[in-house]
Amino acid sequence: MNLEGKAGIVTGAGRGIGREVALLLAREGASVVVNDPGVGRGGEATDEKPADAVVAAITEDGGKATANYDSVAEYDSAGRMVQQCIESHGKIDFLVNVAGMLRERMIWNMTEEDFDQVILVHLKGHWNMCHHAIKAMRSARYGRIVNFSSDAFKGSVGQCNYAAAKAGIIGLTRSIAREAGRYGITANAMCPLAATRMTVNDAVIAGWKRRLDAGLLTQAQYESRMAMPGPEYVPPMVAYLCTEEARDVNGQLFHAERSRIHTYYFGEEARVIFKHTDDGMFTVDELIETIPASLMEGIPNIAPAEEA
Repeated sequence: MNLEGKAGIVTGAGRGIGREVALLLAREGASVVVNDPGVGRGGEATDEKPADAVVAAITEDGGKATANYDSVAEYDSAGRMVQQCIESHGKIDFLVNVAGMLRERMIWNMTEEDFDQVILVHLKGHWNMCHHAIKAMRSARYGRIVNFSSDAFKGSVGQCNYAAAKAGIIGLTRSIAREAGRYGITANAMCPLAATRMTVNDAVIAGWKRRLDAGLLTQAQYESRMAMPGPEYVPPMVAYLCTEEARDVNGQLFHAERSRIHTYYFGEEARVIFKHTDDGMFTVDELIETIPASLMEGIPNIAPAEEA
């Protein structure tokens, strides 16, 4: 067992990817705080307590786990969650931030609350948990943080709030890696592909079909989405990032799905133009002439305007 004697928190662990992560970490020997407030896909309150079922599954399998029902979106609740891990399991070695929600609308239909709530749960929620966990990890000079982002960071139709939050999580993670690495704390981000209630349901499938019929998705893209793999393929990479052996993997972004794990060429210069004059200043006319044949050569408009 690669995580024998380790302890930590998995947020959003009552269902989907979070559940599978918590189960695998426990099978690898870790003691796990299973956090899930039991809310709906859009963050709406319910009477459900899925964390209890995950804790029961772990303990029945001989593992150690405790349930937590707090919201990552609340600063004090995040602090209590970290404290629960320390009091129940003696320390906090890892933090896996999976908790999230979706409120999908095109930007012209999205309400301010839709935007604010998604940013609050995802980006602020990740910050809340990392902030409190790192305080304890610094003292121990050891920690593993895995934050869940998404390929939506590239831009996602009907999800500008979610895409913005997930892009922010990448920046947050890379900043933590730089700040906390000298204390033995690593921070990495995951962009998974998996079929869960967050990614695939009747409404989502209907939306894909409408985009297929409108020519916004190819038949191959539609079939690929319909065959999306389950969440059980994501946790092994998460577990690896929580091990001692991953001590030198820090500030990285990974994608995981069935039979495929990859990194991203992220944030590096791709193409460049120079102006070799004393002041080095381009004019607008020069850019109009130069950029199409240099920086943007062969790069299409990702969403060209339709003819009226």
